[in-house]
Amino acid sequence: MSEQLRLMAVHAHPDDESSKGAATMAMYVDQGVDVLVATCTGGERGSVLNPKLQGKPEIEENIHEVRRKEMDEARAILGVKQAWLGFVDSGLPEGDPLPPLPEGCFGLQDVKEAAEPLVRLIREFKPQVITTYDENGGYPHPDHIMTHKITMVAFDAAGDPDAYPEAGEPWQPLKLYYNHGFPMGRIRALHKYLSENGHESPYGEWIAGWEKSGRTEREITTRVRCDDWFETRDRALIAHATQIDPDGPWFRVPLEVQREVWPTEDYELARTLVDVDLPEDDLFAGLRTPSLTAESADTRD
Repeated sequence: MSEQLRLMAVHAHPDDESSKGAATMAMYVDQGVDVLVATCTGGERGSVLNPKLQGKPEIEENIHEVRRKEMDEARAILGVKQAWLGFVDSGLPEGDPLPPLPEGCFGLQDVKEAAEPLVRLIREFKPQVITTYDENGGYPHPDHIMTHKITMVAFDAAGDPDAYPEAGEPWQPLKLYYNHGFPMGRIRALHKYLSENGHESPYGEWIAGWEKSGRTEREITTRVRCDDWFETRDRALIAHATQIDPDGPWFRVPLEVQREVWPTEDYELARTLVDVDLPEDDLFAGLRTPSLTAESADTRD
């Protein structure tokens, strides 16, 4: 395409953009692609997960403002633009039975109404490609599941002149992907490499829990090689200091091992309005030639 390529990544909370697809975004930024992160909530109900920062009232009493500052730092590291959709974090309910979600939170919003600010943002930014979570949210956090729901509605509605007429001029995105932040193939490959080469693996319990759950692996249609940007990804993730312990399991596998064993970030093509040949190695596959067509539709939900 002769026009500017644009990518929008829709995430639930500040820090999600740095743990899911961050190296891909940084790579595309360096290639000249315009990248925008849409963050649905402010992470207001997120816990302080970094043990080094726990128990500090100046942080815990001002977590919303702290997480906004962390997001600013991560955004600058990745080189992306970022917009807040303005919803309130639902928190992660725990217990048996699970408690009800807090009144007014993102997870309790009407899906069609909650999609409106995202439709507006899509029409303003005009992305050809959007990434988000699958119908399970990647993991079953209510905000991740709601992020999926509003993104699916917005993808279809943004190009419809009869939908959300007050939200700007119609713009139709052409491809939509689900992030596969931690595919089990990657986890197993890293575990095998570490175990066979005399290193301690942080993934043993993870694999055992997965196998006990009986879950099946989702299809990976698109593997984007972006290992040169893994270090940028990690710096962005560490910028979310309340959420990430730099000495924790996220960073126990050396970057050189990650680059050798699994140098890609992985995606599942969920919608496309252009012809594609699967598997792909580029989120913009089918969009970089003058023969762009929006005549075909392929839906994989």
